[in-house]
Amino acid sequence: MIHSKHMLSSVTLASLLESTIIPIPLEALLVPLMQKRREKLWLIALMATVGCLIGALLGYLVGYFLFDLMRDVIMQNMTTEAQFASFQKRMETDGFWFIFSTGITPIPLQIAMLAAGVTAYSIPLFLLATAMGRVIRYFGIAALVYCFGDKTEKLIRRYKWQAGVLALCIIGMVWWLILFK
Repeated sequence: MIHSKHMLSSVTLASLLESTIIPIPLEALLVPLMQKRREKLWLIALMATVGCLIGALLGYLVGYFLFDLMRDVIMQNMTTEAQFASFQKRMETDGFWFIFSTGITPIPLQIAMLAAGVTAYSIPLFLLATAMGRVIRYFGIAALVYCFGDKTEKLIRRYKWQAGVLALCIIGMVWWLILFK
């Protein structure tokens, strides 16, 4: 794929699949690809973001329509109208930050997509939060490759869990500030 004329469309498709049905982080593909194709570094990050947004919209629609079809069964067996109304209200107030945080952390984006669809969260806000999170993630990887070149993969491997913990701590602090302001 590295030298294929379909490289960018393949990145878009891989990102779409990763954001919808394949829970394997796209970074495993992006880092080596960006290292080998540094001249297309920013375009690869852009296409990964586009693919993710397409996948996110599909996931939102699945959540929206599937919940609509199965609402009665779900309400009888899994939750109550009051609990769902509370969840829906919580998505209205904190959904943007929840969606944004799943875009940059190891938390699967599928959770946010389905939650947003089920609660009929604002599609423009959903796409904005998803885009912001994934731009930080994918363009952050591109920036690392730009700065560190072939050493990027080793850096990511070496500091992966520390970076994840740091991201979760920062997001946790933001959530805490939002909830207890």
